[in-house]
Amino acid sequence: MFIQNRLGLIEGTETMLAQSQRLNQISNNLANVDTPGYKKEDITFWEMLYKTNEDRQRVGKALKILTNQQEGSVKSTGNQFDFAISGDGFFKLQTPLGVRYSRAGNFNVNNEGQLVNPDGYLVLGDGGPIVIEGQNVAVGRDGTINVDGNEAGALDIATFNDLTGIEKEGTNLFRLKEGAAPEIPAADFTIRQGFLEASNVTLVTEMTTMLDLHRAYETQQKIIRTFDDIDGRAINTVGKLTG
Repeated sequence: MFIQNRLGLIEGTETMLAQSQRLNQISNNLANVDTPGYKKEDITFWEMLYKTNEDRQRVGKALKILTNQQEGSVKSTGNQFDFAISGDGFFKLQTPLGVRYSRAGNFNVNNEGQLVNPDGYLVLGDGGPIVIEGQNVAVGRDGTINVDGNEAGALDIATFNDLTGIEKEGTNLFRLKEGAAPEIPAADFTIRQGFLEASNVTLVTEMTTMLDLHRAYETQQKIIRTFDDIDGRAINTVGKLTG
């Protein structure tokens, strides 16, 4: 009985830890509900078999983080440096750590006239960093950029045959996983100037999930207390019988 109760305590504790991590993930999603291009993260609970020693195996809880790549709604901003991708693809950014990918198109121009994101990373075009020399910027549906009527290149929009080959880095950047298939040019997309893709977080859904997890967490606490009480009674009873 004591061994079974100890196993119940371990199982309950593992479940609480997993639920706590899921709550943190939902909190992060809610914090980024207004972040352009943000893709929410989900956590799946799964079980794994591992050895506790040479002779004994047990099933434990594990977590797997999944990024939901569903397209967010598109909102008008009227800003000529705001671009939204409708359909497939990612903007390419040059960062100190290499090329990164993002759906967030809230750009501006730095002191050198280069198109950059809010962190100062260069937005890449078909010929390298995009330079804006002029006042009036017009972006075509295919990503072609014209400045004061003169062509200034085109946005380099990339995609992947398998989106599980990229992983999130920071809030809304993605990087290619080691050994994953490389990027390919996107084809099925439309660029909308003066618009931004909003976060794909649904406030009501996340709040409902958070409440459910809070209730489940409290239930696990009660289960652990029950097992602990049973262990206490068993120890006291054995003590009386042997005393």
